[in-house]
Amino acid sequence: PIQCEFYALEGVALILNTVKVVKQTVNRNLKIRGFLPTMYSLQNNLAKETVANLREYFDDKLFRIGKTDDLVIIPRNIKLAESPSFGKPVILYDKKSAGSIAYQDLAKSIMEQKWAR
Repeated sequence: PIQCEFYALEGVALILNTVKVVKQTVNRNLKIRGFLPTMYSLQNNLAKETVANLREYFDDKLFRIGKTDDLVIIPRNIKLAESPSFGKPVILYDKKSAGSIAYQDLAKSIMEQKWAR
């Protein structure tokens, strides 16, 4: 997950360096399956810029909705924030909330990738 915030892309660079070291020393089969933009807000220009940068540099590592070019992006969503306080995953707390739908899209995308290999 990559928060759509200021230091997010710097964090990606650190993660990639860490993965490189782990591959060289511990597990040469380690791979990054994908990057997931999170905490996205349409009203936030920085969030839009973060996603644009992810598309530019890591487009092949972003999760897609079905066979479209639409990305799976986890939005800022009150239901995502509330569900843990009720002791429920968001899909049980509010299945039709934007956050729940986004996580369902992610699960489908991962399954499609798994079976496509």
